[in-house]
Amino acid sequence: MADPTARALRLLELLQSAPPRTAAELAERLGVDERTVRRDVARLGEAGVHVEVLRGRYGGYRLAPGRRVLPIVFSGAEVVAVFLGFTHARESADEPDTAVRTALAKIKRAMRPEDAERVAAALAAMTRGARRGDVDPDPAVTLALAEAVSRSRVVELRYRSGEGVLSRRRVHPRDLVAHAGRWYLVAYDTDKREERTFRVDRIRTARALAETFSAPQRPDAAARLAERFADADYRWRVVLRVRATEDHIRAHLPPSVARLRRLDPEVDGADGSAPPWYRAEIRAESLDWIPPVIAALDRAVVIDQPDALRERVRTAATRMLRAASGEDG
Repeated sequence: MADPTARALRLLELLQSAPPRTAAELAERLGVDERTVRRDVARLGEAGVHVEVLRGRYGGYRLAPGRRVLPIVFSGAEVVAVFLGFTHARESADEPDTAVRTALAKIKRAMRPEDAERVAAALAAMTRGARRGDVDPDPAVTLALAEAVSRSRVVELRYRSGEGVLSRRRVHPRDLVAHAGRWYLVAYDTDKREERTFRVDRIRTARALAETFSAPQRPDAAARLAERFADADYRWRVVLRVRATEDHIRAHLPPSVARLRRLDPEVDGADGSAPPWYRAEIRAESLDWIPPVIAALDRAVVIDQPDALRERVRTAATRMLRAASGEDG
């Protein structure tokens, strides 16, 4: 590595990643001799970065305790990885969005201006509101998708389905959306000729092509994705009538789970009268989780369909009555 400045930055990165480092190890990593390493350590000291020299058989170099500094150079994928990590931390922060903006601004100041501008445009394409999920997406793939969304670039994907089938897709990426702890790409599939939703953690590779497309004006992506989940073609179609406020129902049946329609708009319950009735339509692969939700609603509920749900609720109610009465049979 011929450039002394680039070599000094690389030396700093090595010292921060796994201290201490021997002179021989650093020389091998940097492709120089040990004398050059000593000069580069002195150069870091002149720049205000204090490096300690450890004597003895297992000696070497390390940053002085408490003197770790912010890495000087970030790649775009590294910034996205930090952003994804921040979205996890925001759940417990008092002012999460402010903290994320401040931290990312500091990181972007440590990047080359052209790279910072590129990453800022990509992050702007990623909706906020992600929570910690069971699988995190690849930061490099996420960055490529975000850039493609911001620049309306056609993308070629290698995608692994839930059944493990790997396929190639050519898509027009429209939105990168966080929902229920996962990231999703909403895109127009040119082969299927319809809009599809792809889990980002299942995308193996994402290659942006030179071709661009005209992005249509679309409604809110997160709301559209929630509606898509609520309308998914699952085994059961459940219809409930619930007498409660919309906020109370949504606390148990969010938009991604149920579609709501108010049945008696002239009643609002604000004056102390009974709250209105709502029709809740749910698509579900299993009915097992719905009786506990009905119990948690703690409001008047009528099951319109299916009959199988009525039977499950009766069974659950019988068990609860037996538990309350102290019966053991």
